[in-house]
Amino acid sequence: MTDPVTVGAKRLSRHHGWVPLSILIVNQLLAGVGVASGIAVGGILARELTGTVTLAGLAQTSSVLGAGLVAIPMARLAVTVGRHWALASGYAFAFLGALLVLAAAITGILPLLFLGLGAFGAASASGLQARFAATEVASPGYEARSMSLVLWATTLGSVAGPNLSTLGAELGASLGFEPLAGPFVFSAVAFAASALLAAVLLRTPPAGRLAADAAGEAEVTTRVRTVEALRIAMRSPRAAVGVVAIICSHTVMVGVMVMTPVTMHEHGLSLSLQALVISIHILGMYGASPLMGWLADRWGSGRVIALAVVIFTAAAVIGITVPSDNMIAVPIALGLLGLGWSAGMIGGSAQLTESVEPAVRVPLQGATDAAMNLAAAASAAVAGVILAWGGFPALNALALLVLVPLVVLGVRAQRAP
Repeated sequence: MTDPVTVGAKRLSRHHGWVPLSILIVNQLLAGVGVASGIAVGGILARELTGTVTLAGLAQTSSVLGAGLVAIPMARLAVTVGRHWALASGYAFAFLGALLVLAAAITGILPLLFLGLGAFGAASASGLQARFAATEVASPGYEARSMSLVLWATTLGSVAGPNLSTLGAELGASLGFEPLAGPFVFSAVAFAASALLAAVLLRTPPAGRLAADAAGEAEVTTRVRTVEALRIAMRSPRAAVGVVAIICSHTVMVGVMVMTPVTMHEHGLSLSLQALVISIHILGMYGASPLMGWLADRWGSGRVIALAVVIFTAAAVIGITVPSDNMIAVPIALGLLGLGWSAGMIGGSAQLTESVEPAVRVPLQGATDAAMNLAAAASAAVAGVILAWGGFPALNALALLVLVPLVVLGVRAQRAP
């Protein structure tokens, strides 16, 4: 049986060569600016408009929840009409979300803020789906590395995005609305460009067509439902570890990351310092992704997942034991948090892709991305409450608990025949 990644790579390389992967990389760079510009100030903007730390966490929950809600529809679009239309739709939705956030800042209408941040999350869903698009245009044996290159491209935009916070705040003030809403102007422009680039220039075969080619069929005769795809994965120890690695990695990362700027703000640290710490965190997420992709292809995805657990544990221990206003330890902890996400996301995505049949693969990818964003949304919602109750150490202790299911399943998979 021919793997759909191989089929897709041969087809695309025959007609377009490196073009689809290059467009994905450029698109990720632009989208990275948009996501990071907003996420760096989203929680603080919500706190300023609502007056409470708890609602700041709920505002960030809206963004993550939005990403979860659109993941499955985007996967269905990828199956029927191609990844490029799925990505373009996600970025267009995020563009509308950024406009709604600006409207909320101008009018003070809080429901618009939560609705806008929810739509804003579609950009994250698109960026994450792009990693699977990369595997479909990759040469055989280079799937994880192609995935990591697309994720790595996010580094430049994501590191630049938070550092536009001060400029964005000045822009917001000059336009006459809440300064912290200014960075969302940059987000809107970046998402509009990403949507146009994906819709006009990027071309990928429908994922359903790839699955049919892999099965040697003229058309896809069976559509695997989302719930069924998850059930199939849970019956396979290796696939289950891949799914849970993605969910746990994203949940741990989001829960700690969204509350870090709020914690720093409470300690009176400047917006520029907050942006620097978020940039270090995002650099950890994406900067080392080529290394993680190389390790997954050469060392094995399971070992990269194990590495993620070790890195997450180190980050949490620092967060528990070191004061949250320590400007040496906090950037290190957030950098490690991002690095653990990189290992868990790439290792888990590679293992998921390798462990299931082609007909199950895309529905499972969509289901996993939806599940990880819904879990992360719950994590972000709880994070505000935990931070208000027990501070940053309690938040990191909760992160350690989230890793327990992954460790248990990993041990089970090692013992499986």
